[in-house]
Amino acid sequence: MDFKLPDIGEGVAEGEIVKWLVSEGGPVKEGQPFVEVMTDKATVEIPSPVSGSVEKIFAQPGDKVPVGKVIITFRTNGVAATKAVPVSPVAPALPAARPAPPPADARAVAQAVTAPPMAAPPPAVGVDPDRRVLSTPAVRKFAREQGIDIRLVQGSGPLGRVTREDILKTLAPGALGSGGRLPAAPPAVSPLAPLPASAGSREERVPFRGLRRKIAEKMSKSKHTAAHFTLVEELDVTDLVNLRQRAKELAEKGGVKLTYLPFIMKALVSAMREHPTLNASLDEERGEIVIKRFYNFGIGVATPEGLMVAVVKEVDRRNLLEVAHEIDRVAADARIGKSKLEDLQGSTFTITSVGSVGGLHATPVINWPEVAILGVHQIKKKPWVVNGEIVVRDIMCLSLSLDHRVIDGAVGTEFMNRLKQILENPSQLLLELLLAPK
Repeated sequence: MDFKLPDIGEGVAEGEIVKWLVSEGGPVKEGQPFVEVMTDKATVEIPSPVSGSVEKIFAQPGDKVPVGKVIITFRTNGVAATKAVPVSPVAPALPAARPAPPPADARAVAQAVTAPPMAAPPPAVGVDPDRRVLSTPAVRKFAREQGIDIRLVQGSGPLGRVTREDILKTLAPGALGSGGRLPAAPPAVSPLAPLPASAGSREERVPFRGLRRKIAEKMSKSKHTAAHFTLVEELDVTDLVNLRQRAKELAEKGGVKLTYLPFIMKALVSAMREHPTLNASLDEERGEIVIKRFYNFGIGVATPEGLMVAVVKEVDRRNLLEVAHEIDRVAADARIGKSKLEDLQGSTFTITSVGSVGGLHATPVINWPEVAILGVHQIKKKPWVVNGEIVVRDIMCLSLSLDHRVIDGAVGTEFMNRLKQILENPSQLLLELLLAPK
C-alpha cells in the first residue's frame, strides 16, 4: 500500500523528512513509528497503519515533501489499512534545567540534527549487534558521551524507546557491568603537537537539516524581510534586585522560582499599553499593521539542539507569581523536548535573555512576523553617579531590535525610556504579587 504524507496540522503544507526509523525490506508493525517529519510547527513521528514490511522509500532525510505525496510503500500481504493514521510526538530527551512533568499527550518540539556517523564500537559481551534500539539522536549521543552501550539499556518509553532517564539509571555503579561500557575516548591531541598519520579528517560535516535548518530559514526570512535597527540602554536596576530578593521568599513558599523575567514581562505590558505598535505584526499581503490587544510573550530557550521559542500566554491576565510559574513550565518542557504545540505558537513579542551567559549587549534578530524583540543582558555591579556621587549600583543592559517599517526611531526610544522608568522604579510592580488575574 502507498502511504502519503498526512495533514499533520492546520496550515501545514509540507514537511521535512528528518529521519527514517525503518529501512527498505525491513519489518514494520502497526503503530510503530517509522519516520520523523519536521514542519513549521513541530517535529512528529508518524506511526505505521499496518504490520508487514517496507517495500520502497521515496524520500531522503532532508527532503521537503508536500502533504499528500507518497513517501513510502508497505507490503501488507493483501491486508489494507482501515483506519486513520494518528501522528505521535517526537520526544527528544534533552537535558532538563528544571523539573516540570508535561502531559503525556504533549506534542514535542523540533527534533535534533542527526549526529555525524561514528565508528561502531566492538560489541560488548551479551550484546546483540543486530538488535534495533528505538531512541532519538540526542539520547544516542548522550549515551556515547557517558560511555554507555545503548543496546544493553532497557527502554521505558513507548514501544521500548530508550530515554535519557533510562541512560541516567544505567550510570549507577555496576548497573550494566563492565561489558556495558564503551571504550574510553583517547586523550585529546595538543593543538601544537604534530597530528599522527592516522588522525583522519580534520573536518566534521554535520547534516544541515531538522531544527538547525528551520532556525536558519526563520532567521534568514526575518533579516531579509524586517528592516532591523537596535536600541541599547543601560538601566540602574538596584531597586529591582532588592525587590526580587524580598519577593523570592514569597515565591519559594508557592514552589515558584522567581527570576527577573516576570518583572520584565509585567513592565513590558505596561509600556506596550502606551506604545501598542510594539505588540504587533505586519500583514504584508493585506497591507495592514495588526496590533494585538493580548500579550503572549515568547522566551528564547537554549537547548543543545538549537534555540527554541516557548510562549507564555496572557501575561497581562496573570499576577507576577503566575507568570513566573508559566515561564518555569514552558521553558522546562522545551528543554526536555516535551512542549505542547500550543506552547510554541501565538507569540506577539519575544524576549531573549542571555544574562546568564554573559556579554555586554547584542543585536537580537526579530522573531518574524513580530516587529520587535528584547534582549536582556547580565546584571553587573558598576560605579554609577547618583545625586552627584559615585556609588556602586546594579546595572543591566537591554537591547531592543525593531522593524523600522512599522516602528520609527522616536517611538522605539520612547518605549525604551518607559520600560527603563518602570524597571528602575519597580515598586508599582509589587502589587502584581497580590492582585488576582483580571
